[in-house]
Amino acid sequence: MSGHSKWSTIKRKKGANDAQRAKIFTKIAREIIVAVKAGGPDPENNASLKNVIAKAHSNNMPNDNINRTIKKAAQSGEGDNYEAIRYEGYGPAGVAVIVETLTDNRNRTAADVRAAFSKYGGNMGTTGCVSFMFDNKGIIVIEDEDGELDEDEVTMDALDAGAEDVSFEDGVYEIETDPMEVDAVRDALAEKYTISSAEASQIAQTLTTLTDEKQIANMRKMLDTLEDNDDVQNVYHSWDEPDED
Repeated sequence: MSGHSKWSTIKRKKGANDAQRAKIFTKIAREIIVAVKAGGPDPENNASLKNVIAKAHSNNMPNDNINRTIKKAAQSGEGDNYEAIRYEGYGPAGVAVIVETLTDNRNRTAADVRAAFSKYGGNMGTTGCVSFMFDNKGIIVIEDEDGELDEDEVTMDALDAGAEDVSFEDGVYEIETDPMEVDAVRDALAEKYTISSAEASQIAQTLTTLTDEKQIANMRKMLDTLEDNDDVQNVYHSWDEPDED
């Protein structure tokens, strides 16, 4: 779950093999548990849970898995107490990186994240060292690979619903909102469109282009290592990531 484009993240998830898909489900299950414990098991009265369920569906997580996790979280008293911790640092050539985690062992997670930075030519910094380089935005994704939607109509509907900006590329609409308005805009658009993803995201203000092949390889390996960690929920970065052949 990384990058400045939510669609690049979704494409990566959709192409995941079984092992990768299992890891994605594990991460989403943690988010479901945290949301249920914070606001209860009814998504109609718990916006955070509603958002996570939408994310689960966009990642093809089976309903049985979703419902079982909600039930388990609602019934359990102790245990499964996850703490949200953010780490910040730099990748190769000073690429800014934010790592969001949900962990039940902060020492383990901190060591793993630090090791990923260090191994691939980066370094973990202090809280706040790169966050000022990102804008907190709500991002809503609508897929239209078959070109069935009218771009002008989608744009007008999104703006009427309160969106700040709409972009269309490679069969996907990325709708930008104020992070506090993402739920309202999503609900308005969901009456007419199928929403693939709707969540707050960190969007890099400027992007860094890497030209050195070793730095490019190390950056990819660092992101893969971080995303492969069960404790890591989201990775945001300022790398102008090229498409892989």
